[in-house]
Amino acid sequence: MDKNTILEEITEFYLNSRDFNGIHSTELSRRLGIGFRDSCDFLRELITEKKLGILYEPQFGNPSIIQIGFKSEDRQIERLNDLEKEPFCLYPRSAHLKEVVNRFEYANEPYKLELALGCPQLDFRSFDLSVLEKYRNDPRYMYQTDDIKGHICYDSENMAERDKTMLESFGFSYNADDDRAVAVVLRYLVRLSPEHQQIWKNKELEGDFKLHPDYYLNAIRGQFREHESIFTAFVDEIHLICQMTMAMQRPSLFHNNYGESREMRPKKFGFLIRPTLEELNNFIHLLDKMISENIDKDFFQNEVSYEEEIQRKDGKIQIQQKGTLRILDDWMRKSFRTNDWQSWDTAIKAFRKVRKIRQKPAHDIERNVFDQKYFKEQRELMIGAYNGMRILRMIFENHPMVRSSDLRIPEYLREGKIRTR
Repeated sequence: MDKNTILEEITEFYLNSRDFNGIHSTELSRRLGIGFRDSCDFLRELITEKKLGILYEPQFGNPSIIQIGFKSEDRQIERLNDLEKEPFCLYPRSAHLKEVVNRFEYANEPYKLELALGCPQLDFRSFDLSVLEKYRNDPRYMYQTDDIKGHICYDSENMAERDKTMLESFGFSYNADDDRAVAVVLRYLVRLSPEHQQIWKNKELEGDFKLHPDYYLNAIRGQFREHESIFTAFVDEIHLICQMTMAMQRPSLFHNNYGESREMRPKKFGFLIRPTLEELNNFIHLLDKMISENIDKDFFQNEVSYEEEIQRKDGKIQIQQKGTLRILDDWMRKSFRTNDWQSWDTAIKAFRKVRKIRQKPAHDIERNVFDQKYFKEQRELMIGAYNGMRILRMIFENHPMVRSSDLRIPEYLREGKIRTR
């Protein structure tokens, strides 16, 4: 018995296991027919040479896979002395794997190759946002995201086998310039079909990216996050307003309660995937549909006029239908009493801004343009629209019939734990 025989056994187990697992120390002893004490000197030597690594349960929770890497060689050797009666897992390290792995076996699976070469399973890679377009726009895939995390799976048998793929989880990341990217950990990338691994590889970004803090908590630390995205908060505010208006014994203010279920949220209601003028205009069109076009006039119960007189240039008077935002504004000013209308002025101004911008691309033919500034413009517009919806909800919240109901506001909305990027 020598250290090379031990290393070969550990390496063979790792490369042939289902998820690039480490071999338990008891299993290694059984296969080699030697006890822990007989192998300890060899193990220390291999650890010192950075050809072998050990993981144990109290360290990262699951020692059967390399989640985030190894402690220093000194710490591993120090811990090895205490592990005689406690099973642990052994792994070949990258320095050794790079010498023995046949890369041609993974020619069409670049992310499987990375795991074969010893990369930690929870290492992540960042990708251009446009990689999501294929799945978002194809009805054969179930694509869902709350702009902090998401998942993709195929939803049809009417497709080639190579396209029947899924991504259990993806998140987002940012670089120093605050550029947004898609982030996926290797343990999920490796489950893509070979063809789709190639698609994602072609969209991979270089540079230093950091995971969205809430996705880090969820995907890496396995903890529940406290924050929600501004898009989730927006549809939750709509849901609350619908509940409040019904508590007021009126028809719902909105036709569509987008926050009633996850499926109700429009697929494209989120951060832009591609920073183009066309994408931004499409988003503004959708946002306006969720606000002004979503208002149900039945809510107002004819308590304000739906028409107004307009004097034409020839001096004649013309009767014109009011827009829904004008009706809402009139009803609010008639129905509520306050000494300070500043908050409501801010809210209705934000809604009208969306409406005004939406009307421009509806009548003009504009050349499509690619520019990172559209990410910023969308974010600023969305912050204004969300604040407007929040103010509207807070006004309704003070209605006596709402106060006496058992309606509860989610804690994250109360505390403003909302991500705007």
